[in-house]
Amino acid sequence: MTMFALPHFPAVDSVAEHKQRDYFIAAFTFVTTTICLTTDGFAPQFMQYVLAFFGWLFLIAFLRGECKYVRTQVAVAILFAVVGEYFASIYMKGYVYRFENVPVYVPAGHGLVYLTAVALGRSGLFIQYARRIAIFVVSICGLWAFWGISGWSQRQDVIGAILFGVFLLYLLKGRSPMVYLGAFFITSWLEIVGTSAGTWEWAVIDPASKLPQGNPPSGVAAWYCLVDAVAIAGAGPLLDLLSRTAKYFRNQQAMIGK
Repeated sequence: MTMFALPHFPAVDSVAEHKQRDYFIAAFTFVTTTICLTTDGFAPQFMQYVLAFFGWLFLIAFLRGECKYVRTQVAVAILFAVVGEYFASIYMKGYVYRFENVPVYVPAGHGLVYLTAVALGRSGLFIQYARRIAIFVVSICGLWAFWGISGWSQRQDVIGAILFGVFLLYLLKGRSPMVYLGAFFITSWLEIVGTSAGTWEWAVIDPASKLPQGNPPSGVAAWYCLVDAVAIAGAGPLLDLLSRTAKYFRNQQAMIGK
């Protein structure tokens, strides 16, 4: 028996039906994230609107094949992540985009990234090899964090080491460790691509803690795990609220009709 459990996704289709689709979602997001972030590293600012258009187009297309619960999770993830982007980037300057804005493709991008973490977490590969994947992820992230504080890296990365500890807590104590494992792969990849392309850059000193951080911090996946955790925890209450609201208005219409 694995120590990692698949999070509960009400009304999701069978694993067999999702299998190929999950791998396609993941592969598609890895490829398009690379194209998008590399392009935004050198293209004029108006190209961000083109990237946003296609981002929403593909996200909506993928969500058509998901249940209401996962769609709601994606919506919560987007809302929470975008608020976080404006706070962390525009207000705190923890990292700064090339045009010192939050690119318009970011909301759709966060939706695709979250959906990819879910798709990987429920995929047959992750379910069958959960323990081995977890060991691999912890080992790679741990070595990355050690490198950042060893003095061998170009920038000291104390924040990365702290975030690595937070990431471990998510894996060991979090509600949906399979999703967090999936998040590590896609978010680490997009951070490496984005910073390498010059699409954004993390501040040398974290403005909140005044501690040095890498570009990107080694445990950066922990920030995305927070988004995932909020999405998973918030979807149920939001669906319940929407259901109650719809029921209330139906009752009001019925009373008016009488």
